[in-house]
Amino acid sequence: MELEVLGRFFAALLFVLALIGLVTWVFRRTGLLKGALFAGRSGGAGALKVVDQMALDTRRRLVVIEHAGRRHLLLLGQNNDLVIESGPAAADGGASEASK
Repeated sequence: MELEVLGRFFAALLFVLALIGLVTWVFRRTGLLKGALFAGRSGGAGALKVVDQMALDTRRRLVVIEHAGRRHLLLLGQNNDLVIESGPAAADGGASEASK
């Protein structure tokens, strides 16, 4: 009797996990997952986009973001954040002048 209950429990658990995986896959495939978390913030001219990032060490990170047609280089730290450079977005699809 106990083995039958245990078998039903694991079968139900497997079914629920498979159902959660299927729903997540459908949401990602259709793009509903991004829009549900940040409703009203995706798309448009004021959208914020992380272009590139690089870890300097365990406490600091360089991040390039794009917002409203401008790119900003940020130094993010544990206790402070600093804008290092701001300028217009690159017109050539992402390559900056420094990388050429």
